[in-house]
Amino acid sequence: MSKKLNVNIDHIATLRQARLGREPDPVYAAGIVELAGAHGITIHLREDRRHIQDRDVRLIRQVTQSKLNLEMAATEEMLTIAAEVKPEWCTLVPEKRQELTTEGGLNAAGLKDSLTEAAKRLHDAGILVSLFVDPEMEQVDASRNIGADFIEIHTGTYANVFGTSREEEEFRKVAAAAKRANDLGIRVNAGHGLNYLNISRMVEIDEIEEFSIGHSIMSRAIFTGLDMAIRDMLSLI
Repeated sequence: MSKKLNVNIDHIATLRQARLGREPDPVYAAGIVELAGAHGITIHLREDRRHIQDRDVRLIRQVTQSKLNLEMAATEEMLTIAAEVKPEWCTLVPEKRQELTTEGGLNAAGLKDSLTEAAKRLHDAGILVSLFVDPEMEQVDASRNIGADFIEIHTGTYANVFGTSREEEEFRKVAAAAKRANDLGIRVNAGHGLNYLNISRMVEIDEIEEFSIGHSIMSRAIFTGLDMAIRDMLSLI
């Protein structure tokens, strides 16, 4: 299967918010991402608004010509915003105020009722639903029962152990979860911690349609520019 790249531009906003100023503007970055050939844009509107702001969501929705993926917690506030903005899809993620970044997948199996209701509301608004889950069969099965169109497999553990004796074990978990989801009729994306080195094995997994990558692309962009950083990643996938 041909792979696609969805670029998370949250950390453009992180840099802006460090000074609480106007630049760099993630809306401008969204245009560069698309011109460089990426297949979509991801933004995470957090409850604490630590990087992406409401203004960003609305303007990026207006300028995006490809797919917009809105990452968010399954809260009343976020569901209301999603229904208004209407991204192509929403990825529901766990969220803790003190975490530096999302630390793991949703407990889809333990939150079945609330996530089923959230998925229904998003579907009613014409929005596809993705659940960010760890590569565990229980979570994949629960995602189907909830009614998710996609799962995004959390690859953070694989990324953390890449190049160690645990790499093969974690790779096999991701591959098995992707196959299980595909067998259940759920489309598969993957992301978290992926970079220009560890992406090499993930592209071997046929069932993965799209990778969501942000931090490593933004880090390289400091040295090469955003356009080239995206084109370099596209060449790898």
